Amino acid sequence: MAVADIARYTHLSPEDIESLGRELDTIRTDIEESLGTRDAQYIRRTILFQRTLDLAARLMIATTRSRAAWLLGTTALGFAKSVENMEIGHNVSHGQWDWMNDPEIHSSTWEWDMVAVSSQWKSSHNYRHHVFTNVIGEDDDLGFGTMRVTPDQPWRPRHLLQPLQNVFLALTFEWGIGLHGMELSSPRAERIAQLKLVGGKIARQGFKDYAFWPALSLRRWRRTLQANAVANLLRNLWAYVVIFCGHFPDATQKFDPEVLKSETRAEWYLRQMLGTANFKAGRFLGFASGNLCYQIEHHLFPDLPSNRLAEISRRVRPLCEKYGLPYLTGSLARQYGSTSRVIHRLALPNRPAAARPNAA
Repeated sequence: MAVADIARYTHLSPEDIESLGRELDTIRTDIEESLGTRDAQYIRRTILFQRTLDLAARLMIATTRSRAAWLLGTTALGFAKSVENMEIGHNVSHGQWDWMNDPEIHSSTWEWDMVAVSSQWKSSHNYRHHVFTNVIGEDDDLGFGTMRVTPDQPWRPRHLLQPLQNVFLALTFEWGIGLHGMELSSPRAERIAQLKLVGGKIARQGFKDYAFWPALSLRRWRRTLQANAVANLLRNLWAYVVIFCGHFPDATQKFDPEVLKSETRAEWYLRQMLGTANFKAGRFLGFASGNLCYQIEHHLFPDLPSNRLAEISRRVRPLCEKYGLPYLTGSLARQYGSTSRVIHRLALPNRPAAARPNAA
């Protein structure tokens, strides 16, 4: 499907789209020119907070005896892992902080705390997903290559298991991301090299979470082992919810590969706006989600710092109103409910057009 095939957007002339693109370019320029000390302090403080919380949580888990303290420590550890995964790892790997020229906080050097290899993820996500967002057959993150999330994708009998597959992916999200980043169609030598990278990362993560930290707890090693497993599960579930709510609610649009043949930068902007969704969040929930509650703004400007996305949203939303475009947002529960309906509905074959609601 192309934008021109969606009736509600035919009011936009090519001149309108180009004008929208120029206004979005102005937003980018304004943000880039205003980056400075305040932003650098934000990411450094975030990293310090995350590492301090991680250590404090681990100490609480290992040195206390009560069940309540274990629950509190495990929850804090899960939150610390979520912050590292999304507000730090995801955003640093997007190059959002490369302008600082800090060798530690740089997309070329950062390795995040999960089984996925940053270099492989950057190829599948930063390029394949963010350049070809929601283009069928081109965007590897569209249903993560396994689930059917648009009627334009052909139905297969295996899609009947999609609701169960969705639950399994939520529980094992870091593993799905890690394996998804591999290019299985690559030549054999490249696949072997990729497998070695992933295998090495899995071994390091497994040793850290399930051997090193438990060993430091001495006789309480089981307590720490269980806490690490639960914290990883909490991080997986939260990351899954945030990512799915930003990409697969019912109103997000999917596109035919034909749109890429002559797409301008302004049309690319428009595709990002139509293909993504936000969810409403306060400061805490925004921080916990890596500011990916502003998925629309993140897709428009994936390499601009996450702490500026709320500010950017206050300029993007009026543009949507000005040009008669939807600004897809809603509560987290609403967006997840919409996403869940898509996944369950598209597990079944498409109904004949005459039987669909609103069919002519």
